[in-house]
Amino acid sequence: MTTACPVAIGRVVLTVRDLVRVGDFYQRVIGLHRLAGGEAGLSLGVGSRPLLELRRDAAARVRSPREAGLFHTAFLLPGRADLGRWLRQAAAAGVPLSGAADHAVSEALYLADPEGNGIEVYADRPASAWRWREGQVEMINAPLDLEALARAGGDAEWQGMPEGGGIGHVHLQVGALAPAEAFYAGRLGLDVTCRYPGASFFAAGGYHHHLAANTWNSRGALPRDLPSTGLAEVELRCDPAFLAAASPRGTATLADPWGTPILLAPR
Repeated sequence: MTTACPVAIGRVVLTVRDLVRVGDFYQRVIGLHRLAGGEAGLSLGVGSRPLLELRRDAAARVRSPREAGLFHTAFLLPGRADLGRWLRQAAAAGVPLSGAADHAVSEALYLADPEGNGIEVYADRPASAWRWREGQVEMINAPLDLEALARAGGDAEWQGMPEGGGIGHVHLQVGALAPAEAFYAGRLGLDVTCRYPGASFFAAGGYHHHLAANTWNSRGALPRDLPSTGLAEVELRCDPAFLAAASPRGTATLADPWGTPILLAPR
């Protein structure tokens, strides 16, 4: 069901209090490379492509885990072998995982950065194996065989985020699903690809999801009290036709119903 995808996650921007500690984590554990930065911020990515921007604000209000905002930033690896190698290096380094799951469309590992921002590291199964029915893709939450996944890495060692890696999706916490669907599907024009208890998933071009919204920790959350630590912006890189439909004047920053900024920019 996948077609040429008209959107992709460009970069995620986080506000952090301890730039050195958080920046070191994303380089050492996730394998991103430093692209630019100073005392006020840091740009990290793969090759010359920025994926994550950290903005330092030592006085920022610490976001509650029950507020709207980030659930996790999901780093997509090129294949299962890469995920197996990442798992082995994380285990060897004593990196604590908060979860692991087989989602049918993907295999995923979960953790958090030093300031509590959620992270997913995952690899997709072949799109030909995804099951679609009436425009909805089947996604499950089943146990993941970690030993088999580690073996899939073969003899090679993890060498940092591969060139083909990137941010596959961003999962958000919201106060309610109906206004989330009205914004992400109705306003931005993404497809609702799956509805799961307490969560809705959004994508374009037949991907399983580029964005997701859930109320598992944040049901009834009010608009965000910004500035605070955590998610500052999500950049969506859009093909011309998609960008013109979502934002006729071109590049624009829109706010979802909880005040999370979504930057629409050309690919």
